[in-house]
Amino acid sequence: MSRWAPDAALRLERAAVDLFTEQGYAGTSVPQIATRAGLTTRTFFRHFPDKRDVLFLRERELPADVAALVAGAPAFLSPLGLVMHGLEAVATGLFEGRREDLLIRRAIIESDQGLRERGLLKNVLLGDVIGEALERRHGVDGDEARMVARYAVTVFELALTDWLTSEGASLVDVLHSTAYRMVRLVRPARQDE
Repeated sequence: MSRWAPDAALRLERAAVDLFTEQGYAGTSVPQIATRAGLTTRTFFRHFPDKRDVLFLRERELPADVAALVAGAPAFLSPLGLVMHGLEAVATGLFEGRREDLLIRRAIIESDQGLRERGLLKNVLLGDVIGEALERRHGVDGDEARMVARYAVTVFELALTDWLTSEGASLVDVLHSTAYRMVRLVRPARQDE
């Protein structure tokens, strides 16, 4: 087994996804993942604290990436526009072209309560980082920054689910459509309606 492998985390991720798909999440152990990847268990634990975390490898940097994109967005945008700018870039760069992989991961995550909780925690952390970026870089009031951030994370999660279960449209298009539908739901009714 290799002592040093520059692609060890990715090899472990691929091995884990394959094993989770073949024998289920609960039926797979860390030593099995390491063996399948041609690495040691020790190498596994250098990259991941537990087998849950291996499914979220590609999303580790997501909060920091979105926060940096929000921070670097044009200042003339509204708070929601700032966040959408960041989410559009992430959707294009990190998610587009990975539909099949994301569907497999989603099925594995849905199969285990602990994984579902980890996914929800990821969304809470993403919202916190976005809110902080809005507040720190763009001077958005703290309560409003948190509200916009949580709204944006919800819209993104709904859009991602819709995109994964539909065919044709890009994730950015589905993101825009979902945001529009959400705005329509909270819009006050007109008197003549």
